[in-house]
Amino acid sequence: MSDDRLPTKLLVGAQIRQAAVQGVPITVLRSGDPQSGAIVLKINRLDGTAHVLLQMRQDEELVWSPADKQDPLPEAQADALVTRQGDYDPDVWLIEIEDRTGNHWFPGRRLA
Repeated sequence: MSDDRLPTKLLVGAQIRQAAVQGVPITVLRSGDPQSGAIVLKINRLDGTAHVLLQMRQDEELVWSPADKQDPLPEAQADALVTRQGDYDPDVWLIEIEDRTGNHWFPGRRLA
């Protein structure tokens, strides 16, 4: 099976630029493996809550899954969860998006 995915570094850069055009800031909290690092998104709703989404494959489709049963989480819990994910996987990209609507801005559908 060939992997025709865009390198993670390029994908992250493209999404940052796309969101910036709409006035939505995306910050790289930590860069992971530039070629194939997975991505963890913290979507700050700017109301004291945040979604934490994990990138995964489901039947060859890229999807985003909530990292916790409680979604959204209080922001402090979301920060702790993102930190744990970074501690667990040194190749993971940790990304924060500030979007009141909760849009994840990255390709792939979001699972409920």
